[in-house]
Amino acid sequence: MKEIYLDNAATTKVTDSVKDLMVKVMTEDYGNPSSKHRKGLDAERYVVSAREKIAATMKVDPKEIFFTSGGSESNNWALIGGALANQRAGKTIITTAVEHAAVRETAAFLKDLGFCIEILPVDSSGRISLEDLRAALSPSVILVSIMMVNNEIGTLEPIPEAGELIKSYKKDILFHVDAIQGYGKLPVFPRRWGVDLLSVSGHKIHAPKGSGFLYIHERTKIQPLIYGGGQQKGMRSGTENVPGIAGLGLAAEDACRDLAEKGKRMRELRALLRKGILSLPGSYINTPEEEAWTSPHILSASFEGVRSEVLLHALEERGIYVSAGSACTSNKKVPVSSVLEEIHLRKDLRESTIRFSFSEQTTEEEIRETLKALQEILPNLRRFTRR
Repeated sequence: MKEIYLDNAATTKVTDSVKDLMVKVMTEDYGNPSSKHRKGLDAERYVVSAREKIAATMKVDPKEIFFTSGGSESNNWALIGGALANQRAGKTIITTAVEHAAVRETAAFLKDLGFCIEILPVDSSGRISLEDLRAALSPSVILVSIMMVNNEIGTLEPIPEAGELIKSYKKDILFHVDAIQGYGKLPVFPRRWGVDLLSVSGHKIHAPKGSGFLYIHERTKIQPLIYGGGQQKGMRSGTENVPGIAGLGLAAEDACRDLAEKGKRMRELRALLRKGILSLPGSYINTPEEEAWTSPHILSASFEGVRSEVLLHALEERGIYVSAGSACTSNKKVPVSSVLEEIHLRKDLRESTIRFSFSEQTTEEEIRETLKALQEILPNLRRFTRR
């Protein structure tokens, strides 16, 4: 059975070139980058090279890239490290109602420490209002955290406009962006956008799991979360994951090459899937139709009268892999999507939602096969449900 993988927002397949590089690092250039002998220096070159490659994709200084274990650590570090380092200036943090759990739960932790958390609502497309952001800004605000692309419905937040608004109000307010679903799919320019902290995860861009980075603007005041050996200028101690970092650097370079062309192709595939789904009775699309408001790789759809998990497994039996929501929350005992609640989707549709997500490896044939499977599966599942 041919495999059709449409869950790339959850994780991506490591490319052959990234795999081969990592194997070489693990088996040949396996030194500790802190060692002073040749093996250590060889390992350190991979770290330096990856940092330079990543910085070049965003037009920033390599010294502003700090390697982490992935998106969750990067988000935790940005919020906790930023809040603790700047708490004398104020105690208010602004974020949104549709953030990933790695931001949402970190904000809850900071609330327990005595910080005030202001939550911006979103409209039916999942976008914040700049007017709401302007109204929330006050002298006590020290940090604003807004995701670039929503991981469930693909909505693109107005990051450049938000950055301009924040910095025009007060330059010292830290602006953090969770770019985990945006980087490698869309252009990312933190300096141009007034962004001080930006989180990226490797396994969303064909790099290995357990790799990621946090961009930290050179003038940003932030505390480390991990202390010890003094690696990465003492900002993130611990022996560097050299194979993962090397793979991340190569994957970032590959992902950001020909971005416009790759994005155009994924948008065409998404338009094909959108049109096909809307032709099926009782089917709805939750991702905004406006292309300027979305990342090209995510399409959220709801199928009336069919529970998400049932449809997911029915597609799986045909070799088609999709998601019932965010992979980081789907293992909860009550998998309720706060994002779908915040955009005021009907409760029955929230429980019938599937996320399709593409990569540059996704083909038109795979989309057509998926539509054919949905056309055959949905009537049968609905007949079963009615019984």
